[in-house]
Amino acid sequence: MAWFKRNKPGLNSAEKKEMPDGLWIKCNECGEVIYKKQLRENSYVCTQCGYHFKISGQDYIDLILDKGSFSEIAENIESVDFLNFKDKKKYSVRIADAKKKTGLKDAIRIGEGKIKNNRIVFGVMDFSFIGGSMGSVVGEKVSRAIERARELKTPLIIVSATGGARMMESVISLMQMAKTSSKLARFSKEGGLYISILTNPTTAGVVASYAMLGDIHIAEPGALIGFAGPRVIKQTIGQDLPPGFQSSNFQMEHGFVDLIVKRTQMRETLSKILQFFVETGDSY
Repeated sequence: MAWFKRNKPGLNSAEKKEMPDGLWIKCNECGEVIYKKQLRENSYVCTQCGYHFKISGQDYIDLILDKGSFSEIAENIESVDFLNFKDKKKYSVRIADAKKKTGLKDAIRIGEGKIKNNRIVFGVMDFSFIGGSMGSVVGEKVSRAIERARELKTPLIIVSATGGARMMESVISLMQMAKTSSKLARFSKEGGLYISILTNPTTAGVVASYAMLGDIHIAEPGALIGFAGPRVIKQTIGQDLPPGFQSSNFQMEHGFVDLIVKRTQMRETLSKILQFFVETGDSY
């Protein structure tokens, strides 16, 4: 016997609609549940607390450069497992997996582009490709980006997102630090403008080379920036670290970063910087 019985006919209960998966995302900082479309429209920045989600290199291209202005160069250079390196799996397998997962050839893309019609050479790292690690391909592409900026006499902008040097390439990876640093020194000596954008995370060998050799260093809010990670440093010195150690705010307070710029304001800020140098003629 039913406990409840509908007396009046013609009253139809609404069917429960299932919510499709993947429409919402939870903020890692404040726990707010955000509609993905809204998050995308806000440049992948939490609308409640301002937390900056990790995004792909293509997202940065879309957010910073004039639409359709990016022309990629050196896109076919690929990593090779010349040491036959193996840890839990072969390096050659890691490369293949990363290519399949990301659709990229390696952890950085470089090319020519424009920001509000200001011509630049642009490089952007992608953390999703083996942790944005710097191997021989990343070093070569950064070098080629520097050389292209020299040839065209245009500013150079590189967005870094990386865990550092790629251990699977051993000393060859470490050599990229000297290679890129020497090319940037010549670029600077000739009057070139280099703007380095530091995102979460930017660490280790990349910080020890081209990421911290800019004329202007711009960091996103809350980005982890440093050589070794906080856990490793704490274990090494045996002391507790200051609050916010290696955050972009901490680095700015101690003179390692010039500006902290929200992602939603990055394009406009870069445009103003480029226009200033164009008008003053302080760089080519």
